[in-house]
Amino acid sequence: MLDLLDPALLHPLLSLSDGAPRKSPEPEDVKAGWTALLLWLGLAVAVGLLGWSLIRQLRKTNAARDAGVYGDPVTRADDEGDDPDRT
Repeated sequence: MLDLLDPALLHPLLSLSDGAPRKSPEPEDVKAGWTALLLWLGLAVAVGLLGWSLIRQLRKTNAARDAGVYGDPVTRADDEGDDPDRT
C-alpha cells in the first residue's frame, strides 16, 4: 500500500492535475457517428435479450421448485400458512 505513495508514481498524476486549462476540441471535430449509434443499439438489444432470458429461467426454476424437483415438498398456492383452523 505504501508503494502507491511513491513520488515516482505520483508525479505523472500530479502533473495532470496542475490546473492548466486544456484546449477543448472544436465542435466540427467531434461527431458521434453511425458506428457509435449501432454499437449503442446493439448493446441495448443485448441487455433486453439477457433480461428476457433471465425471466424465462426464473420461471422455469419456480415451476421446478413447485414440482418438487429440488427435494422440497410440493407446495400449492392454497397450502400457504400452517393454521389448521383456517377455512
